[in-house]
Amino acid sequence: MSPFEPFRHRAFAQVWTGAFVSNIGNWMEAIAVGTYVADTTGKASWTGVAAAAAFLPTAVLGPLGGALADRVNRQRLMVVTTMCQLGFALALTVLVATGRPGPGMISLLAFGNGASGALGFPAYQAIMPDLLPQPLLLPAISLSQAQFNLGRVIGPALAGIVISTLGYEWAFGFNAVSFLAVVVAVSLLRLPPVRGTAGTPIRETIAEGWRYVRADPAIRSSMSALALYAVFISPFIGLVPAVVEKVFDGGPRQTSILVTAQGIGAVSMALVIGWLSRRYGRRGMLVGVMTALPPAIVLYALAPTVWTAAVAIGVVGFLYLAMLSGLGAVAQTRTPRHLRGRVVSLFFATLGLSYPIGLTIQGWLGDRIGLRSTAAGASVIGGVLALAIRLARPELTSLWGEELDGTAAHLPGGPPRS
Repeated sequence: MSPFEPFRHRAFAQVWTGAFVSNIGNWMEAIAVGTYVADTTGKASWTGVAAAAAFLPTAVLGPLGGALADRVNRQRLMVVTTMCQLGFALALTVLVATGRPGPGMISLLAFGNGASGALGFPAYQAIMPDLLPQPLLLPAISLSQAQFNLGRVIGPALAGIVISTLGYEWAFGFNAVSFLAVVVAVSLLRLPPVRGTAGTPIRETIAEGWRYVRADPAIRSSMSALALYAVFISPFIGLVPAVVEKVFDGGPRQTSILVTAQGIGAVSMALVIGWLSRRYGRRGMLVGVMTALPPAIVLYALAPTVWTAAVAIGVVGFLYLAMLSGLGAVAQTRTPRHLRGRVVSLFFATLGLSYPIGLTIQGWLGDRIGLRSTAAGASVIGGVLALAIRLARPELTSLWGEELDGTAAHLPGGPPRS
């Protein structure tokens, strides 16, 4: 079967295209926000705060979004939340075009955008099985993952050109317009009604998802591993603009080079992750990439030039994509369909809580002891802790390769990035 077979189904093709356009815009805005804050404040701490503000709502509102995805019209929920994201992006465009907003206002708008995305993201995940036949689900999710990471390659490259030639407001404006692609794509869908938990109190709906997570040791341990790496490893993503500004004395173009290199690494992994999973098993692949990630971060932190840093961060992107996708696959393949929206939302709520904590701490430390020392030291600590836990409690990872129904593993596709 061709890996592009899902594109023969119109519903999947239009959602994939809409999400791809939106992801390009979202990555353009991510680069613009990071470089704008780094340029206007000169503080890695503010860069970390602005990046964290976009992710923190996932921890607070993600579980609510998962409950809503299992009880209301998913199509309407996605349209409403996407229009809210468009509104926040438009407000950011106008503010930057007409004045010079401070980092606090930028962070507040990023928080609003993130809140809207957190409420809509679980619905995006939950509609995937409704877009095409079940046998095509695996290649469909793989294509979604490739789409997300292609946006990570194209968006930063465009952002560097647009910001340098036209200004920050044009990058923000493109992101605002790009949300219309998702609205149109989702509005044209014909989805079956949700037969879920509409008669159950929403608190109990969320609690049911928590109970399932606590009862499954594989999901529980995968979320714990995600939290550990989100605090010690993941902040390299949000602090790239600060690294360019403070370490390499660069600007938007250099930031785009690093983020694009990370995206190329991730796309490369998306092309081979299926083979790696079959060759070494999902558990073996996860243990391997999680062991290799900390040394790769150290190489990135110690890189002497932007171009050597680009090579190193490409390797980091390659490994990081496998870790995030593999841990997400543990949660998704061990969850029954009627609970998947809630369990996926709790998985990303873990990331949404841990990642901002790591960003804020590492940004603060970076201003005091240097970003190189901070990134290298944090990655070593995280790697040592992960190794110690794995050696002391090997049973925590023993179920990562097993699935609820024994079917082939499928990887979670990347959502439109908030």
